[in-house]
Amino acid sequence: MASSASIPRSEMVQFNTRSQHEPTISPTITRINAAYDWTSPNDPSNPRNFSLVTKTLSIASIASLAWASCFAGAIYAPAQTAVSHEFHQGRFPSVLPLSLYNLGMACGPLVGAPLSETYGRKTVYVATTPIFLAFLLGSGFARNIVSLSICRFFAGMFASPNVNNTSATIMDYCAPRYRGASLGIYYSIPSLGAAVGPLVGGFVERSFGWRWTQWVAVVTTCVLYIPVLFTRETYKKVVLRRRAIRMGLGDSSSQQTTVARTIRHFFTVLILRPLHMLFTEPIVTLVSLYNGFIFGLLYTFIISVPWIFRHYYDFSATGESLSYLGITLGTLLACAPFVLIDFSYYQKRLVHWTQTHNASEPLPPEHRLISAMIGSVLLPASLLIAGWTAEFRIHWILPIFFQGMTMLACLLIYAGVNLFMLDAYGPLYGASASGAMMLSRYSLSFAFPMFALQMFEKLGAGWATTLLAGFTLLMAPIPWCFFVFGERIRVRSRYESSS
Repeated sequence: MASSASIPRSEMVQFNTRSQHEPTISPTITRINAAYDWTSPNDPSNPRNFSLVTKTLSIASIASLAWASCFAGAIYAPAQTAVSHEFHQGRFPSVLPLSLYNLGMACGPLVGAPLSETYGRKTVYVATTPIFLAFLLGSGFARNIVSLSICRFFAGMFASPNVNNTSATIMDYCAPRYRGASLGIYYSIPSLGAAVGPLVGGFVERSFGWRWTQWVAVVTTCVLYIPVLFTRETYKKVVLRRRAIRMGLGDSSSQQTTVARTIRHFFTVLILRPLHMLFTEPIVTLVSLYNGFIFGLLYTFIISVPWIFRHYYDFSATGESLSYLGITLGTLLACAPFVLIDFSYYQKRLVHWTQTHNASEPLPPEHRLISAMIGSVLLPASLLIAGWTAEFRIHWILPIFFQGMTMLACLLIYAGVNLFMLDAYGPLYGASASGAMMLSRYSLSFAFPMFALQMFEKLGAGWATTLLAGFTLLMAPIPWCFFVFGERIRVRSRYESSS
């Protein structure tokens, strides 16, 4: 009592006032914070806190849809001859529907990215896939080469978000430490779809006609589309916006962002900045060139593999289709050595770095390049062996095996340099850097089918692959130079944000 009496009355009033109001203020602040950020590391709305089963099934669903999108593009390859005969067209017009699909994939981010930013990743999958299926279905009913080419172009455009958004969804689910292994596994899936497409397409075209190659792709995509409908939204901005609406706080983001500002943002992020980075940033320029050539190489094999085994080994039509097994197995198995490299090298470096450096200092992105350095040596060697064993008609298993090794090396390079670029530019500029890379990747995969078969027919398998190996040999120093000089290059960049 004596101590209570000694306290001035004014201070007792202030104390009582604070104690009365604190219980009412705290929940309000927490409620507002919950609408603008995760409430804690264990926030149940955070996709990284979903159950392992939920995350695994969701990633498998969207990755399967990405696989189907590339499968639908490449399944047309064995149909070129039949299309040429039915529409009375030469070789160049009949290959256009294959190339234009890839050109549509290059244009797809112009559709998918703004929708993803505004409505969420799942909404993009759900909304664009039916349009993709409609154009793919129309391809099967086309009555001339023009309508077939147009339908294939728009099918590729609306299939593109399924491929481009999946890596972002995986990053929503996975902690940064496991991003490399997760994306390394995913990177092989679109290429696997492109490799399996002509393998299946050859059997379908001979049994039912070329139109059924498109309809089989429609049915396959429909089956793989259904599980995506049951996945949950993962994009943080959209999840929090929806939570704010449920809590009665309104959609403040929509009130603050005008249409003009949104258009200006995406025009900058998707067009102006990627083009500027493509021509001014050495990392973006060289990574885009290397990855674009690698993806063009995949489509070179898609076009030329049947000719190689028909010309040098007298394979039957069935044998020609089965000859795609080499690149199929190569793309399927490529994730295994990448994950092994990630856990045996990168993860150990990451643990050591976190123990010896401040939390604000990230591990230099150059450590992502180990797989690309290995692949850069393996790629030209595999190309040369694949070509010259066919040229000298050595047993057919050798060119098939080394075609698979070529694809494995391609994916080791692609995963390594792509993760290096993403880590170097961070979340702020990484999307624009990826946009530049995707533009290069699909533009070259549009161009390569135009001349690939003619090159093999004129030069033969040995010299054609020697020419390709020469280009890969010229580009082989790229990951090695980045590993040695990457930090100095990044310091001079106006966009680099890894630090």
